[in-house]
Amino acid sequence: MSSEHPPFAVAVDLAIFTIRDGALAVLLVERGEEPFKGAWALPGGFVEPDEDAEQAAWRELNEETGVERFPGHLEQLRTYSAPDRDPRMRVVSVAHVALAPDLPEPRAGTDAADARWWVVDDLIGEDGEPLEDAPALAFDHRQILVDARERVRAKLEYTTLATEFVSEPFTLPELRRVYAAVWGTPPDLGNFRRKVLGTDGFVTPTDSHGSPTETGGRRALLYRRGPATAISPPMVRG
Repeated sequence: MSSEHPPFAVAVDLAIFTIRDGALAVLLVERGEEPFKGAWALPGGFVEPDEDAEQAAWRELNEETGVERFPGHLEQLRTYSAPDRDPRMRVVSVAHVALAPDLPEPRAGTDAADARWWVVDDLIGEDGEPLEDAPALAFDHRQILVDARERVRAKLEYTTLATEFVSEPFTLPELRRVYAAVWGTPPDLGNFRRKVLGTDGFVTPTDSHGSPTETGGRRALLYRRGPATAISPPMVRG
């Protein structure tokens, strides 16, 4: 039976973030095939007829980068459906985002020529515009990256996810550096301490202290992750 609507494909794109050397980093692949051969892009690909979008996302991540399914939470970001976003045909992409600690070095696979972690601040500015000398991203992936960065920044406002990025036991300055890496600026020190210590179950104090400071100041108390997963009201950014 004929249809009034032309066929189109459904794809997935993945913005996978971690913190490396104190900076927010995103996983990119260098495209080995046209379109945009040689350009850097988010991992992704087409959804197969026998899988849903999340299954396709995990499969494409592994096929293009060698990164296995990890315990961190992968969630849908939004759908990108501009008619001209892919020069091959009409392609609607369901973008996914994740922020997880201790992710491995990637390796290029399938149609990717290379795969590596990029510091987000080397790709886009705070206004979302590309930086001078930064590689242009394929398709509409710069916009997806901008939207995904905002999503993970917001997650640190209302969840305790930041505690996953510090080794236990940890000090409050170490935890604050996680927020600085993701937000691009450290939270106000006073507000940060009040929120972390005033939120039931955010952190659990130990009876131990960290190493002495370089100035000979008082040693910081050490903490462990608490059972809480949500922060309400959210932590104020900046």
